Amino acid sequence: MWVSSAKYRTAHVLVVTGGSSNKQTLTLALSVVGVALWGPTEVKKDKAVLVNRQPSGGDHKLRMEKKMKYILVTGGVVSGLGKGVTASSIGVLLKACGLRVTSIKIDPYLNTDAGTMSPFEHGEVFVLDDGGEGNGGIHAGIVFSTPSCTEISLLSLCVWCSRNIIKQNSLAVSKVDLDLGNYERFLDIKLTRDNNITTGKIYQSVIDKERKGDYLGKTVQVVPHITDAIQEWIERVAMIPVDGKEGPADVCVIELGGTIGDIESMPFIEALGQFSYHVGAGNFCLIHVSLVPVLNVVGEQKTKPTQHSVRGLRGLGLTPNILACRSSTVFLFLALILLPVFNLVYVLKCSYLNFSGQALAENVKEKLSQFCHVPETNIITLYDVSNIWHIPLLLKDQKAHEAILRELNLLGVAREPVLEEWTARAELCDMLHDPVKIAMVGKYTGLSDSYLSVLKALLHASVSCHRKLVIEWVPASDLEDATAKEAPDVHKAAWDLLKGADGVLVPGGFGDRGVQGKILAAGYARENRIPFLGICLGMQIAVIEYARSVLNLKDANSTEFDPKTTNPCVIFMPEVNPDMITRLENAGLSFVGKDETGRRMEIVELPSHPFYVGVQFHPEFKSRPGKPSALFLGLIAAACGQLEAVLQTSGHVKNIISKGMSTVKFQQNGNASKLVNRLSNGVYANGNGNGNGAHF
Repeated sequence: MWVSSAKYRTAHVLVVTGGSSNKQTLTLALSVVGVALWGPTEVKKDKAVLVNRQPSGGDHKLRMEKKMKYILVTGGVVSGLGKGVTASSIGVLLKACGLRVTSIKIDPYLNTDAGTMSPFEHGEVFVLDDGGEGNGGIHAGIVFSTPSCTEISLLSLCVWCSRNIIKQNSLAVSKVDLDLGNYERFLDIKLTRDNNITTGKIYQSVIDKERKGDYLGKTVQVVPHITDAIQEWIERVAMIPVDGKEGPADVCVIELGGTIGDIESMPFIEALGQFSYHVGAGNFCLIHVSLVPVLNVVGEQKTKPTQHSVRGLRGLGLTPNILACRSSTVFLFLALILLPVFNLVYVLKCSYLNFSGQALAENVKEKLSQFCHVPETNIITLYDVSNIWHIPLLLKDQKAHEAILRELNLLGVAREPVLEEWTARAELCDMLHDPVKIAMVGKYTGLSDSYLSVLKALLHASVSCHRKLVIEWVPASDLEDATAKEAPDVHKAAWDLLKGADGVLVPGGFGDRGVQGKILAAGYARENRIPFLGICLGMQIAVIEYARSVLNLKDANSTEFDPKTTNPCVIFMPEVNPDMITRLENAGLSFVGKDETGRRMEIVELPSHPFYVGVQFHPEFKSRPGKPSALFLGLIAAACGQLEAVLQTSGHVKNIISKGMSTVKFQQNGNASKLVNRLSNGVYANGNGNGNGAHF
């Protein structure tokens, strides 16, 4: 007999299941666990559901067990089709219909998480703040000392009430696949480590149970033990609220990583086939993302790859309800034909008009419907668009929400999608022409996905400032003297990019490769009063550069890079050496954010500089479309000459700071009243109502 308890919005539901449908036996079981007095017990087949009545206002109705709706997003033909963006966009569309949405990403690799993966191979490791590897998290109270300068910087204004700082003794975070970052940004939700399922996690959990004897001596096998563990994990995590409200979401969007046919995906395919039958018709919708390529100059769309992909999916026990077909623009091929006939201006005009690609032809839809057994109304085109914020709108225009709601029996529950704000943002992004150039000085510049959240945070801020973001990728090692000797042209090109930028950003990283180049970039930004933001390692770089250049400590370094340095300004953890704080502050560098002990320096700024900021934490993970991280907003605003306007105006208010203030301690030094007055006018914040306060 199995007992579980879950909270369904305002009701507490306890379920007892067993091999017998005897009502007396099940009622007795409820009594044994001490809950028989909660309320009425209802027996359904082989389980008794006891519901605790918790009236709200005048409502005395009992809330019965709630059925979760599941959407599975799979991919076929090739990898990299954009399943993550598609899944996120589906969530946005359903949320706009008034439904609550949660997300799960399944990664078939054996790693237990993405923390040890190379950015070159897998892109960015997204970080959640639920304390996934321990009991802590990345929330903490901070002690703030306002700088001595007359004008309070944007940083001092924003971080005063931030809780997005790592506690000294609480370094636990969840390292997950970058697609969870897409989910959080698009849906403005807060996921947990369990929302990312990997093969490693599943096998580890099953093996742990086997070692404890939970399987009672049975032979542990992929089927049923691994497949059951997958299904149980999905059902459990789907019930966890992620939007700051009580009770489970209405719909859980599940993305299965990889491509149909991959060997490592087979246990998940089998489990999801069983799961679709388990939850029943009307509670499960499979959306298959596939490719419809254009192979020749006449622009004919080919359906055979998708036909084979769907046939393979059906052969594995899953039948797609909806096809989302990726299709590229055909202009490239048409341009080759038109160019000899028409002038270049006409061809370029056609390029602008056809930039967004081409929908599937009707005859192509008919063929896909016939051979894939999917209604034409359930075949959606996902052609190339100018920015990914158009994807939810593309889905809406093709009535994808109606197809999904129809499959999930939610047509009478959900409303028409409300996406006016989202539409305005997507269109605004397309209309921006005045550029703001940001030099990204890093070591993983060969793969932009390595800095995906940083790029998105910069985009959110640049759109807010009505500027077109231009990223100048500067490999840090190319700025170093060694490169000047070995490849002078490469060295000159890197410095030209840096000198032509409106702002400089040094993101996080590991290892000593490129560190000297980052130090040179920080020094250039400081000396030439170019807006600068250093994140994690970037903050340490700023401190090292200041110690070398201003304090004249030529061998100042981090013990990570030089364990024998005589002037360790960054030491183990890593943290700024407490013994050097006074010297650095006397020389003009201000540490305006500290942890609760006052020993760990979390935020540094140079008050005499227009915008020179370093932070040990990662604000990019909290930035959202329409609610940019204040630190990135400050960088972009300073880079395009709008910093003072952003500081002064109250028109940028998105959320008044009202939560999480009890853990913040600050020291008044004459500027506190001005700081509080600024705060009362509101700053950019992006909490989601979950009691975690503002995040920057």
